[in-house]
Amino acid sequence: MDIETLTSFFMWCTILNGALLIYAAVMCLFAADFIYRMHSRWFPMSRETFTIALYAWLGLFKIGFFIFNVVPFVALLIVG
Repeated sequence: MDIETLTSFFMWCTILNGALLIYAAVMCLFAADFIYRMHSRWFPMSRETFTIALYAWLGLFKIGFFIFNVVPFVALLIVG
């Protein structure tokens, strides 16, 4: 695999995962009650526990997005 192919791959990974991260954040912002009602049917939990889990998940997603998508893409741009 050459650098151009890897750069293109990580560019599209960054775009798609960034869009997914934005979508998840918007859904959690505007539809948190719906998400809580849906998940509390399957997994009984308090609203506070759900809020903590939701923000922890978004935080881990964001960290993973930067580590596994943005940083390799920027590194390939610098090298290429």
